[in-house]
Amino acid sequence: MATAHPSVTRPDAVTAASSTPDEAPAVAALAALAAFVTIALTATAFWLSYEHLHDVAARYGLQAAEARAWAWPATVDLFIVAGEVLILRASLLRRVDPWAIALTAAGSLGSIALNVAGVGTGARPLDYVVAAVPPIAALLAFGALMRQVHDRIAALATAPATAPSAPDDEDPVYLSSPADEQPQADEPATEPAEDDEQPAERPTYELPIDELIRCLYDIHQGRPTTGQMTAAMSEAGLGDAPSTARASRARIEAREPRLRDLPSRVAS
Repeated sequence: MATAHPSVTRPDAVTAASSTPDEAPAVAALAALAAFVTIALTATAFWLSYEHLHDVAARYGLQAAEARAWAWPATVDLFIVAGEVLILRASLLRRVDPWAIALTAAGSLGSIALNVAGVGTGARPLDYVVAAVPPIAALLAFGALMRQVHDRIAALATAPATAPSAPDDEDPVYLSSPADEQPQADEPATEPAEDDEQPAERPTYELPIDELIRCLYDIHQGRPTTGQMTAAMSEAGLGDAPSTARASRARIEAREPRLRDLPSRVAS
């Protein structure tokens, strides 16, 4: 589920959004911990739901078929898995898949209803609550897991495809033959062209998101913050994922290193 954020961007929030190299290990450790906890919660919730649905099947209709009683819950709970995976695929393709949403809803509602109905009539209210918690937890935990997978895949997809170029202050090494090192007496010395001292023209970018983020440097006369980039992306219909915005900014600054030294301008 998306969480709404206030429109005013605080300076400390901007600093937290753009992690420094010293903060990268801590961020990676927190991401790994969140993934571990989410996987454990998903597995536990699915196991509890699956176990109870097996008991329901063994009690109603499959008493003499133990193997089929264990297989029967898969016809319900696996709809949740299939639907969530299809929703992840549709999200990466930037579109909505009604069929995936319908599969997830059918599996979730069916699992919750069957778990609760399996308690029987005349039970205490808490008995129904205990039966409903595992399928609800499985739905939410698996959705959170797919969200983390989505962010990771999106970050990898928008990362630069080529290695960063060497720093500008390193002189290139050229291989030359002894004949090239001989002085050329017949060639008059040429004066350096005046254009060499002029700053390089602003390059253009093939990706629309890169061109959009590059324009923000000129608009804000500084390094755009994550909030400014995601707001511009949303207005341009390019999504609003912070990881996509930061990856685009990294590509631009790898091509124009001087932009890294610009100060961030936070709108007042």
